[in-house]
Amino acid sequence: MSKRILIVDDDPTQRRILEETIKRLGYQTCTASDGEEAIQSLEQSDNNDIAVMLLDLVMPGMSGQEVLERIRHNPSAPPTIVQTANGSIDTAIDAMRSGAVDFVIKPVSPERLEVSLKNALKIDSLQGEITRIKRKVSGTMTFDDMIIRCEEMTRVASIGKRAAVSNIPVLVEGESGVGKELIARAIQGESDRAGGPFITVNCGAIPENLVESILFGHEKGSFTGAVDKRKGKFLEADGGTLFLDEVGELPLPAQVKLLRALQEGEIDPVGSKRPVKVDIRLISATNRDMIELVKDGKFREDLYYRLNVFPVQVPPLRNRMDEIDELVDYFITCFAAEEGKKIDGIDPEALRLLKAYNWPGNIRQLENTIFRAVVLADDAVLTIDDFPQIAAHVDGFEASVPPAPSPASDVQTHEGPAIIGDESTIPHTIEVSNDASDQVLGIPAMTTGGEIRPLDAIEADMIRLALGKYRGHMTEVAKRLGIGRSTLYRKMREFGLEARLN
Repeated sequence: MSKRILIVDDDPTQRRILEETIKRLGYQTCTASDGEEAIQSLEQSDNNDIAVMLLDLVMPGMSGQEVLERIRHNPSAPPTIVQTANGSIDTAIDAMRSGAVDFVIKPVSPERLEVSLKNALKIDSLQGEITRIKRKVSGTMTFDDMIIRCEEMTRVASIGKRAAVSNIPVLVEGESGVGKELIARAIQGESDRAGGPFITVNCGAIPENLVESILFGHEKGSFTGAVDKRKGKFLEADGGTLFLDEVGELPLPAQVKLLRALQEGEIDPVGSKRPVKVDIRLISATNRDMIELVKDGKFREDLYYRLNVFPVQVPPLRNRMDEIDELVDYFITCFAAEEGKKIDGIDPEALRLLKAYNWPGNIRQLENTIFRAVVLADDAVLTIDDFPQIAAHVDGFEASVPPAPSPASDVQTHEGPAIIGDESTIPHTIEVSNDASDQVLGIPAMTTGGEIRPLDAIEADMIRLALGKYRGHMTEVAKRLGIGRSTLYRKMREFGLEARLN
């Protein structure tokens, strides 16, 4: 959905000219003929999607300067571009001091207006991200802070708001990467526990022998290595919300204690002589078929029905294509600012490519795809060539990529033992075949200075390769690497490869 620009000008001819110009630039418009009408437009709930205000400074009644003074302390006010026929430096300085982000002189050219609007929209996106981060940290994030543009997600938000008014246990279901934790945070932000602690536990990343200690805490000396008392996640979440991600991965012994904690409202820390009362709101999440886990005896039936009191099903990204445009704009703006690069947007054909892909990794995959494209982009606009992996999976699209190095020249392989002192037998690249094509990929075995790379650096590259190959499906990645899931998560933390939040 295109951004909406509010045009405020007392001259009807000027309003129509600006309206047509802005529409040709690809934005929606709404208009106001004076300052009072502009204030009303900003305050109306059905106009809360206004992204930028184009404000005339000289108007009868409430002037543009007075409008700026009225909205300058409103954190939800959109960025404002002021325009006037009087181009004095003093006027520009006064407008900027009052909160305007740019200043244009009438009549403004379409080219100058386009640049100004794009810059203001970037500011709007970054301000929105800062607001979301603050609310996320403070536990006050709501569904209004999320990008929701399709009917299915509107229904999810409506269900989530109903769940928020009570203390009912919620089970958020959906594929990996759809944003289940954001839904959980929004439910807390809509509830009377807003502002309280929000404690996240990834049940699939906890070593089995430490599950009880991490969840319920332990007393000093209760077992070997317990040199200090630990509160546990339940007590950390006291008065707030405990979010159990990948709850289907909990081992059966921990499921028994979790069931008792939910039923009795109290926990038994390891080594404690008496139970401890806790007041928590429990929200669980899973990407597994819980009914199948129950049938296979891997999850307790009584606990399942205790958790699944209020199910919320989050649709995959392929069913939410109406949100792609805004998600892409949002990620481009955030990552361009993070990387210090000037990226103005995405080419329409590249956007059509992204909409044609089915996104098995959902929003997390889209986020990482945009991140990679921004990092590697050489131009101010992302094109199909910046998404070679996506283009390779969508018919009708082809990305121009540099030719792969020849196996005979750049990728050296060696069969048999190396001959000590014979440098010609030393492989400079670990050869990795690409199933999707005849290309040969390679993980460098040596530094640019000709020295052997450390094993942990090569191991980190192997994990990156596996994460990309199996699209972030942790179970499959761990299986193919021949390590446990907990070991995989630990190594990812050590190498700084944690997945980004949705």
